This record gives sequence, C-alpha cells and structure tokens, in this order.
Amino acid sequence: MSVAVFGGGAFGTALAIAIGQTRPVTLWARDTTHLTKHRESARLPGMALPDGVTVTPDLEAATGMDTLLFAMPMQVLSGFSDQIEAPLTGKALVACCKGIDLKSLTGPAAILAQHWPEATPAILTGPSFAADIARGLPTALTLACEEEALGKAVQAQLSTPTLRLYRSTDVVGAELGGALKNVIAIACGACIGAGLGDSARAALMTRGFAEMTRLAAALGARPETLAGLSGLGDLTLTCTSDLSRNFRYGLALGKGQAFDTGVTVEGAATARAVTRIAQERGLTLPVCAAVAKLTTAETTVAEAMEALLSRPLKEE
Repeated sequence: MSVAVFGGGAFGTALAIAIGQTRPVTLWARDTTHLTKHRESARLPGMALPDGVTVTPDLEAATGMDTLLFAMPMQVLSGFSDQIEAPLTGKALVACCKGIDLKSLTGPAAILAQHWPEATPAILTGPSFAADIARGLPTALTLACEEEALGKAVQAQLSTPTLRLYRSTDVVGAELGGALKNVIAIACGACIGAGLGDSARAALMTRGFAEMTRLAAALGARPETLAGLSGLGDLTLTCTSDLSRNFRYGLALGKGQAFDTGVTVEGAATARAVTRIAQERGLTLPVCAAVAKLTTAETTVAEAMEALLSRPLKEE
C-alpha cells in the first residue's frame, strides 16, 4: 500500500519524515520550492526529509496512492477536498485535522465521507507535537476507523519504531477528543496568562474534560474513547505545554497581548462551532461557551472566570 501526505506544514512534513524512514511516501504541498531545494520544511528547520520522501505539487499524482493522509487545518479541509476531481474508490482516507468545521458542524472524517462516500474515512489523532514526531521521539496516537480490517492494515502501514498507533472504531469519539481539547487548552492558557495559578488550571482541565465527555456521549461517541490518547492524553499535553499553539493563544489572551495572526489556532473556530452544537442540543458547556466569547472579544478573562465561579453549586 502506497502513502501520500497532503499538507507541507509542520505536522504533514513530520508525518512524512516519520513514515519515510521505513517506506516510500509522497508529500504533496502547494508550494514545494523550499522543500525541494533544502529537503526540509521551513516550519521544521534542521529536520531533513529522508530519501524515502518524494515531494510533489502534482495533486493527481499524489491522489494515486492507496492511503491518503490529509494534514491541513480543519477549516481548509472541505475546500481542499473540492479541488480533488479523481474518484477515490477503495482508498483509505485519513484525516489528520483536529477541529469542527464551522459550516457543516462536523468533524474531518465526516467531511471526507461527504466528498467521497465510496471511500473509507479514518482519523489519526492524539497527543503529539510535529517536532517530536520529526525528531523520532516516542509518540503514541489513535487511529480510528469504523472498518476494523482496514484500520488494522493502515495501523501496520503507518506505525514506525517511534510512532506507535493504537486502533479504535470510534471515529466520532476520536474526532471530538482532538477537537475539544484545543478549546480547553485556550481556557487553560488564559488562566495561566492572567496569573490565576495551576490550581485553577487543574480545575479547568477537569471540568473541561467533563464537558468533552458530555458532548461526545450526546453525539454518539463512547465515553471511554475520551479517556484514551485522543481525549485525555491530548488534553494533558495541550493544556500544559508552551509548545501548544492553542495554549499560547490563550496565554496571550490572559496577558492582554497580541497573538501572531499567521498561526493556526484550531480551538478558536471549534469553540464557536461547539457552542452552536450545544445550543441545538440543549447542552450546557460553560467552559466552551466562555472560550467562544473570549475568542470573539465578547468577554474578558476576568469576566469569564467570574461567570464560571458564580455558577450554581452542584454535585460533581
């Protein structure tokens, strides 16, 4: 089975580097100038592409592979999929995005299924930073695919000596874990940025995890999926590390500082999407709602924390 990765950003390149250590892989990027000339990504300086990686801007050639990994921002996935004209019958389509599409209010696997109902969608997600994967540091991820046999095949194909994939059939749960943890990470970053302390961060992580599980169950996911790598594992990493873009964004909000507009912060759009879903389903998700208002400047960190702390006392 041949492999192609779509997306020449940090995460897509890191996956290509890891997979390319053990098997040939095609890396598609819109602009391949830097990748071709220097054999490394500008987003991952000093991390060379192995000989097994072929870089191409040719969309048709890349879609000819058997397993296609879509490593791009969530809000870009649908528009990018529109550009692919070839039928993808029988191929494994693996979304490597973390978020909820603002237009359809669905996750990445659903976007792929809508575009190619004849193919099998899956999602690769979990606690990981691109630089760690590219350096060959031990990383464990969740590969969720409803078709167990195909999931096993892709698991074996993409796993490497340092990139360990655990398999699941709960695609919705894996999607939501990866999406929602970014929202909670923004809240935790704002908490630390505002000087509210680690105890407050721990409370936000815990109550945020309860919201993640509540929404996932309402959308048909298995609660135990959220306790795994794609949920609790990713939440822990993203809420506690300065390497997380979502945490750094929240940190800037908490400090009242500007944030680099060129950096993709998936949790900001996801928070708004989650708030709409919660309203439609009559769910109460106060942390997610607070983050949605923070990202649109409808409230301040101080006001958001006051609102959360003044909620009626309840049983855990």
